Amino acid sequence: MSFTTPSSASSSPLPDTTQPWHTLDIEQALEHLESDPDRGLTPAQISQRQQQYGLNELTETGGRSPLAILWDQFTNIMLVMLIAVAIVSAILDLGNGVFPKDAIAIFAIVILNGLLGYLQESRAEKALAALKRLSSPKVRVLRDGKLMEISGKELVPGDVMLLEAGVQVSADGRLIEAQNLQIRESALTGEAEAVHKQPDAQLSEDAPLGDRITLVFQGTEVIQGRAKVLVTNTGMQTELGRIATMLQSVETEATPLQQRMSQLGNVLVSGSLILVALVVVGGMLNRGLGLFEELLEVSLSMAVAVVPEGLPAVVTVTLAIGTQRMVRRHALIRKLPAVETLGSVTTICSDKTGTLTQNKMVVQFVHTPGDTFAVTGEGYAPIGEFRIQESAITVEDYPDLQTLLTACVVCNDARLQQEKQEWTILGDPTEGALLSLAGKAGFFEESLRQQLPRVAEFPFSSERKRMSAIAQTQNGEAITSYIMFTKGSPELILERCTRIQQGKLTPEQRGQILAENNQMAGNGLRVLGFAYKLLSDIPPDGSWEDSEQELIWLGLVGMLDAPRPEVREAVAQCREAGIRPVMITGDHQLTARAIATNLGIAKEGDIVLTGQELQKLSQAELEQQVNQVSIYARVSPEHKLRIVQALQTQGEFVAMTGDGVNDAPALKQADIGVAMGITGTDVSKEASDMILLDDNFATIVHAVEEGRVVYTNIRRFIKYILGSNIGEVLTIASAPLIGLGGVPLSPLQILWMNLVTDGLPALALAMEPAEPNVMRRPPYNPRESIFARGLGLYMVRIGIILAILTIILMVWAYNYAQESGDPDRWKTMVFTTLCLAQMGHAIAIRSDTQLTVQLNPLSNPYVLSAVTLTTALQLMLIYVAPLRDFFGTHWLSPLELLICLGFSALMFVWIELEKLVINWFRRRQTAIG
Repeated sequence: MSFTTPSSASSSPLPDTTQPWHTLDIEQALEHLESDPDRGLTPAQISQRQQQYGLNELTETGGRSPLAILWDQFTNIMLVMLIAVAIVSAILDLGNGVFPKDAIAIFAIVILNGLLGYLQESRAEKALAALKRLSSPKVRVLRDGKLMEISGKELVPGDVMLLEAGVQVSADGRLIEAQNLQIRESALTGEAEAVHKQPDAQLSEDAPLGDRITLVFQGTEVIQGRAKVLVTNTGMQTELGRIATMLQSVETEATPLQQRMSQLGNVLVSGSLILVALVVVGGMLNRGLGLFEELLEVSLSMAVAVVPEGLPAVVTVTLAIGTQRMVRRHALIRKLPAVETLGSVTTICSDKTGTLTQNKMVVQFVHTPGDTFAVTGEGYAPIGEFRIQESAITVEDYPDLQTLLTACVVCNDARLQQEKQEWTILGDPTEGALLSLAGKAGFFEESLRQQLPRVAEFPFSSERKRMSAIAQTQNGEAITSYIMFTKGSPELILERCTRIQQGKLTPEQRGQILAENNQMAGNGLRVLGFAYKLLSDIPPDGSWEDSEQELIWLGLVGMLDAPRPEVREAVAQCREAGIRPVMITGDHQLTARAIATNLGIAKEGDIVLTGQELQKLSQAELEQQVNQVSIYARVSPEHKLRIVQALQTQGEFVAMTGDGVNDAPALKQADIGVAMGITGTDVSKEASDMILLDDNFATIVHAVEEGRVVYTNIRRFIKYILGSNIGEVLTIASAPLIGLGGVPLSPLQILWMNLVTDGLPALALAMEPAEPNVMRRPPYNPRESIFARGLGLYMVRIGIILAILTIILMVWAYNYAQESGDPDRWKTMVFTTLCLAQMGHAIAIRSDTQLTVQLNPLSNPYVLSAVTLTTALQLMLIYVAPLRDFFGTHWLSPLELLICLGFSALMFVWIELEKLVINWFRRRQTAIG
């Protein structure tokens, strides 16, 4: 982070520097900002800098207005064609003195579809608003030698800001003074552990954001201590502002489903216009239909028939059903198209802590001089065993271990508690793991702190990397002595030890201890060293350098944020489904490698790319490596964004998890942004497409499975609906070409077919359960055409067969109607045959390979229910007088209805015969292969 001067700076701007703030010492920073650490800025300086830098707040770039979003819905090519059809239809009806019910119905469908699209897209972008909420409303500053409280947005570079426990940092700044300052930066860096800040530390220029301990950042929280801070950056120049800039620079692309629907509309409209032109020319040449107005009516009916008016509603309801199923599996979908998009995911980039792991530190091994103990148990529950070589031991038989466990409890500031049968920790997770470890041996803080009450302590600091607690030992009522327990970095504590409990600490024993420490660390464990010392008096404050000498070594404790037990299976399922899991974490590379290897995300010897290494790579170089790297460690916000972009450049379809503010740009950039529901910030949730209600990686895999099911069902009912539409169009087009008088279907009847007799069974098909192999195949190409894998050929083939059957019936019915005295009755027979044929189609299309008799009807009872209801509604249009008058149908005799049913049933028979032929060919190919 460097100090930059905006181009709009007024007179006497501060000199620019490209040197990062964390590399400057205190005097250099004060000199550069022309500020006084004891008096702050003068009123003149404040006024000038407020004009130069503006308010300390995040600014928002313009987005689409609600009116623009609504207008965009009516630029859809299919809706445009329907609007044109409605206008022409209204002109014809009004010109003939007829009420324009067809035009009104079409306009109603156009408006409903437009509103449906608007509701899906009009969700306002709230990620920036959530970022703004991280700004503290009030802050204490020194100005002109006076202490005052001002609004956080009034801060300017050079202000001297005072921090204390409990406040939120209002701007980025360089520490001037600090007393035991701990700041939680999880909202910014994703790391839960508080950072110990040191104003005098020497840092390298490429120090990661989480290691810049001389700086404080806007939006973070002071946990402990107090500090005086020089404000270095405000507004959009802060680290939070940089994230806001990245967030707003990410362009939202259309989802695969939206792209496919757009392609579908273009193909349908283009094909319709070509067919209309052919019909008009053919009709004009045919003397049997010489009137231009009748040709125009045929064209209007064809245009209405080619547009699947019910498809947007069916797709939306299907996606909504998918969201409900996902909620039951702990995944909350924020944007409906994301349901289908999940099925296309090829790479899942996941955080480690809390997603792949339990976010609970659990002690795995304890090493004392002479023995190494494995510890069983999960979470913070004080339930488990101590084992040596797979055999459980009794802790009472190992005095060294007992003393170490005592140190774990006494030298500890956390609390272990049980709430509603669940053990939880109040305090640091690492210290909580130590309490749980001691509890497994019956050493609990309540009793131990009565026996060994704490009387003093030397607190932890990042410089010392250790802490000590002094307790008094008692013998009855008499205080006999004091004991000091020390824990911290094993190497540093071992340096201060001269003995073990059995005697002098030899060089060989030191080497063994260090070797054990290195082995534990290499396995990804967080290792703490423990020691103690007997004292005759309570040491004075600040005497830790002298007091923490000549210690007695106790042992090592190695702990791990254990993987979630279900994640290993989920990772294996990902592999089987052709999805590559990738770990992106801010944790140390050794820990990341151990967890990733344990879960199957990576293999032994796989490359681990750190944030510092990634920083040195150009984007082109990263793109070359990104498909070979499964572990990223110590990364910063822009690194995550770059990784996602590099994967997308390589053709990957990426799901990215995150919980911190720093994750928001990458979540928005990813094809599927997945936020944590429990630990996630509001910013990450607002930038995401999906929220994990249980913060569990396995839930992502379940959601991918649901996404695949949804996409399969969407393709199934698109085949169903468009096969029908092609049949309708061909039937209507054939009427003038074979010399029949009039149009077989009115626009209103076509709308009925497309919305009701096609729509209800299509919704039922959306409830079809998952196929057995849904997670045992690679993801389908997210950029594949909607007509890929035989769907286009199927629609055309079935449409032609439906049209042939209907045209044969239409020719017979036309001649029959001319003799019966009701010359328009043939139109109702055509209308009925088309509708009922779709019922057989719906029953048969449930499976592409299995015959209907082989399917369990109860696996999707909605299909039979929808077919029964739709058939009843269709019959009502024929036999209920008001409906018959409104839809322009005619009463059919039982024989005529039976003939319609017979022709309709042939559609079902054809599809079943197709399955037999296709299965025969597949078996033959398998036998030959």
